Amino acid sequence: RFLHPIMMGESAAAPDNIDTSTSRTTDSGLFQVSWRSDAGEVPLNQIHSWTLTVTTPDGSPVENAEISVDGGMPQHGHGLPTSPKVTEYLGAGEYRVEGLRFQMTGFWEVKFEIRAGEQSDSITFNMILR
Repeated sequence: RFLHPIMMGESAAAPDNIDTSTSRTTDSGLFQVSWRSDAGEVPLNQIHSWTLTVTTPDGSPVENAEISVDGGMPQHGHGLPTSPKVTEYLGAGEYRVEGLRFQMTGFWEVKFEIRAGEQSDSITFNMILR
């Protein structure tokens, strides 16, 4: 039986100088976005939720945005093992994201598409789970 090198314990390294910050401006600069795991540290192989905070660049909360979630492990060529969704607007620009699970260690991306009124922008957060 052939074993892929990843399955033999040789994890793919993340790209050099990867930005793993949890707070940044979206790709076109329309929103400031941050996330935090409601579990504290991001747990491995457990379904958990995040709180996503979306503001304008000057810090005003973005109310009632439509947000989609995607992501995966680009070096492994697969997406997220679950279908996380924004399930609730908590107020003050905060949104509950439920259904996240990362089933293995390594380099992950979590992507958000944000639409508020006539404005739309995206952001990708990078994580390295150990």
